[in-house]
Amino acid sequence: MAEIKVERSHDQHLLVPEEDTASTRRSLAGNNRPRLASLDIFRGLTVALMILVDDAGGDWPMIAHAPWNGCNLADFVMPFFLFIVGVSIALSLKRISNKFEACKKVCFRTCKLLFWGLLLQGGFSHAPDELSYGVDVTMMRFCGILQRIALSYLVVALIEIFTKDLHEENLSTGRLSIFKSYYCHWIVGVSVLVIYLATLYGTYVPDWEFVVNDKDSILYGKIQSVSCGVRGKLNPPCNAVGYVDRKVLGINHMYHHPAWRRTKACTDDSPYEGPLLQDAPSWCHAPFEPEGILSSISAILSTIIGVHFGHIIIHMKGHSARLKHWISTGLVLLTLGLTLHFTHLMPLNKQLYSFSYICVTSGAAALVFSSLYSLVDVLEWKHMFLPLKWIGMNAMLVYVMGAEGILAAFFNGWYYRHPHNTLINWIREHVFIRVWHSKRVGVLMYVIFAEILFWGLVTGVFHRFKIYWKL
Repeated sequence: MAEIKVERSHDQHLLVPEEDTASTRRSLAGNNRPRLASLDIFRGLTVALMILVDDAGGDWPMIAHAPWNGCNLADFVMPFFLFIVGVSIALSLKRISNKFEACKKVCFRTCKLLFWGLLLQGGFSHAPDELSYGVDVTMMRFCGILQRIALSYLVVALIEIFTKDLHEENLSTGRLSIFKSYYCHWIVGVSVLVIYLATLYGTYVPDWEFVVNDKDSILYGKIQSVSCGVRGKLNPPCNAVGYVDRKVLGINHMYHHPAWRRTKACTDDSPYEGPLLQDAPSWCHAPFEPEGILSSISAILSTIIGVHFGHIIIHMKGHSARLKHWISTGLVLLTLGLTLHFTHLMPLNKQLYSFSYICVTSGAAALVFSSLYSLVDVLEWKHMFLPLKWIGMNAMLVYVMGAEGILAAFFNGWYYRHPHNTLINWIREHVFIRVWHSKRVGVLMYVIFAEILFWGLVTGVFHRFKIYWKL
């Protein structure tokens, strides 16, 4: 399981764990070189973004997940995590003394990620709003954030381990030498993309039906039918991503509150969440898994791109050379993704994890990482980012206790006469919303100061005493 450890070394603490990080520090071009602070800060920034969009997105829909096509702030969180995982894999697996032991560690950590994913997002935990726990296993959600990260981590880490002997320690000066040295990674990346596109556009999606399980719906318990009978469609009801999940996972084991419920076809309150229209299409009541099987296969490509950026750190020693490669790659990916989207060849879509979405989000991750690297590791402006660095070094702690609401649920368990009268609700209402005279602004300020900054300070204390939550 995850452990709270007191350490004296400065390890790379990821939402996804790394291998022995003494080798990570050596891999950054010298035994005495400090850890890559920009990666910690990028990880912390991504965790902070997750908290922001999850807890403030209901009042600020422009930062919440796009209902279907499009890309809002929340839609960058998952690809950023996968990109960071890729960079970390490259650094942590630079030196492998025993492939069997390395594979055993990777597989064991993957299992722990899957366990935590099922526990936190499978339906067992009802935190922070409901003071109960437990799940009907016939309705348990199988997929989720940590499960997707686990799959990408497993696949890409094993590729890195088994192809390590094929890599050149010192690359030639050619522009494409870094790609040639790691050609196996790109073969896997292309294979993943071909499998995804072939399935997405080639799978026939027949008509399907489901039972409405939303107890608040007037259709609860009734069977609804969805007409499809098409191939290659990317609309909400008839795409191959949902079809594969319904066949493999089973519709009862999928996410029951998909973002598409905020589309104009489903509610008059769009883009806010609201009651479904009485004449809403039947698929508005259906489950959909945003971290499903086919989209998770596609997501592996985000991690492979991250690994490539980690390889740049290993093989290119100069700041200028690294930044030049990173920025140019990021701009190419952004241009390609936006071109695919605006020419209507393939829309940006987080729910489907489309190729255009991979390009845009990976390109954005490249530019954000390059900016942080320039500010922190080159110019050494580290102090202004300390809260994010501390969060990034204890990312699993903040994800479980903060983003998943476990600590908030603990405080909500102590209430005055009515479950709504809790300390957290009182602080949100009296210290923030009433002060700002606006629910939207008050909620935003509460999330920034009472959640994100709070966790920055807590992890700062933990960092002071070298306490980290490791998988």
